[in-house]
Amino acid sequence: MTEAERRESGEVLIVTGMSGAGRSTAANALEDLGWYVVDNLPPQMLRPLLDLTELAAGVLPRVAVVVDVRGRDLFSELPEAILALRERRQIRLIFLDAADGVLVRRFEAVRRPHPLQGDGTVLDGIRLERERLAAVRESADIIIDTSSHNIHQLSSQVAELFSEAGAARHTLTILSFGFKYGLPPDADLVADMRFLPNPFWNDELRALTGEDDAVREYVLAQDGAREFIETYAAALHPVLAGYQRENKRHSVVAIGCTGGKHRSVVMARELAELLAAEPGVAVRVKHRDLGRE
Repeated sequence: MTEAERRESGEVLIVTGMSGAGRSTAANALEDLGWYVVDNLPPQMLRPLLDLTELAAGVLPRVAVVVDVRGRDLFSELPEAILALRERRQIRLIFLDAADGVLVRRFEAVRRPHPLQGDGTVLDGIRLERERLAAVRESADIIIDTSSHNIHQLSSQVAELFSEAGAARHTLTILSFGFKYGLPPDADLVADMRFLPNPFWNDELRALTGEDDAVREYVLAQDGAREFIETYAAALHPVLAGYQRENKRHSVVAIGCTGGKHRSVVMARELAELLAAEPGVAVRVKHRDLGRE
């Protein structure tokens, strides 16, 4: 396979490591980043999966495969499978690890047995697993020690490692709405524009909406309108940066007025423009109640 054909076939990432070290969290984070994730795949199925990605020709551009000791005896063939596949494709291997004591506490917290402990203790299972994974760990491209990580920190680290260059790590939806139709149930933050004069009471503007220039000019000319929206955008800068650090992938900022037709629409659009260049954030605008009677 030529280098161009390899690029067309897409990226392949194998996720493995110690039970309790965060494989599921890493897999979920990759899925949120747009990877096609296959969980608990026997090593013998890796080659057919690669065949599929090559036949798909770009339909599956990024595939992550979770392979671990849940495969029981089948798992022992993983080192040989990785060697064979690396002769054919560029494959990255990520290994998740943690200290034995930390793993014991995690298993005790969820009250589940270690998959290899059998009639022994959780620690017996951990030690056996570590022996079986020694060769795999040595061949890993990336080793992440999650001993001091919570799930949010691990998700953030995975996002930093495997996001596409320039890809947004957070999607912000700015939602205009009318209070008379109820608060948006999925809003993270709500701002009330009813402190501004209502264009509804202006005969020339009543039939228009916040998407019309005349209404926009009217709303932004009111005392406090520009001051509010600029200050509010500035206040959201640290919030959005914090959401990214905490791996919060989506948020909704709701901007309300009485009917969701004039003031909230104008201010939602203005806020979106002010936040359009926010690093790592994709901004979109929705008008929930625009067009309702």
